[in-house]
Amino acid sequence: MNLLKLSWKYLVAKPLNTSLNILLLALGLAIITVLLLMQEQFENKMTKDAVGIDLVIGAKGSPLQLVLSSVYHIDFPTGNIALEEAIGVSRNRLIKNTIPLGMGDNYRGFRIVGTNHDYLALYGVTFSAGSSWTLPFDVVIGQNVAKKLELTVGDTFVGSHGIGSASHDHDEHDYKVVGIMAQSGSVVDQLILTSMESVWYTHDEGHDHEKMQLPVATTGFPQTEEDREITSLLVEYRNPIAAVQLPRFINSRSSLQAASPSFEISRLFELLGIGVTLIQSLAIIIIIISGLGIFIALYNSLKERKYDLAVMRTVGASKGVLFLHILLEGVLLTFLGSLLGLFIGHLFLFILVVSYDQGAIAGLRADVFLVEEVYLVLFAMIIGVLASLIPAWSAYRTDIAKQLTK
Repeated sequence: MNLLKLSWKYLVAKPLNTSLNILLLALGLAIITVLLLMQEQFENKMTKDAVGIDLVIGAKGSPLQLVLSSVYHIDFPTGNIALEEAIGVSRNRLIKNTIPLGMGDNYRGFRIVGTNHDYLALYGVTFSAGSSWTLPFDVVIGQNVAKKLELTVGDTFVGSHGIGSASHDHDEHDYKVVGIMAQSGSVVDQLILTSMESVWYTHDEGHDHEKMQLPVATTGFPQTEEDREITSLLVEYRNPIAAVQLPRFINSRSSLQAASPSFEISRLFELLGIGVTLIQSLAIIIIIISGLGIFIALYNSLKERKYDLAVMRTVGASKGVLFLHILLEGVLLTFLGSLLGLFIGHLFLFILVVSYDQGAIAGLRADVFLVEEVYLVLFAMIIGVLASLIPAWSAYRTDIAKQLTK
């Protein structure tokens, strides 16, 4: 007697009930799957993007906003700071290295960031084509930018003012693509990088064409006699004591603001964790409800199948076989629901990433499978077993003579 085939036949005999139970379980598992995938990858991505950055210095405002805009490029900057003041801060004995950033423009939604070659070294950038910038308005682009916008080395484009939505184009100067960065899985995949001078010259009202042909600074701060501004500074500490003294010194004795990426992101995860826990709790409730649905379906079908079970006993099936037969139906239901739930979860994340290929969602992958997903399937199987125990026990206690007499 093939119990697996027999259990399957009974399930497909009632396709509506079976489909509803599988779908309900799948929805709960899909929600948890999406949360697991996003939380795991998002935390890894945030940690990776902040490696080597001990402190961010910028204009007064929200420290979390400063970190999100300068490190992860998913928020608006808090404002600009004077270049002279930034240079003064960078000479502090507690600072080992600083990287200036200049933001405010974009090209078709991808941010144009002015910086120096130290920023490339920070993320270990290599090039799949071309090389780094040496002249004003030379740019290097991330791999995702190149694929999405179909740009290659030698192409030109016009930047637009603004970060989220552009207000007008800077059509006085075309940017020229001189390099395409290799895929790194970091924030640079989504960026268009250029020199600080390029950002300044783009916003100048007068255009000194001779000055725009000079090589740009590849490290440190550009040399200029004009009053210039930058958006923020990425700082690397010289020693551990700097973590205690430097932020307090900057926040209390200057017009600037210092924010620690590790502290702010930990606080962000703590705030997001409450919402994630609530959604996970809702998904678990849905799974439990689906378990009750499986129990009701098996229990009701048992009443209609008591004669069938009695016949099975007469042809040699033991009580244990009947018990296993009903139990197997519940396990089949939950196993199919688990597979469908994992599929829906990965499919939903794939659609989400394709729809929002910029910002915090960009870089997440739907083809990643976690160990926690195996535990999720096991949890669903346990729910299925528990939901099937009472109906299976009822089948075990089936009275052959009484049922056949009826």
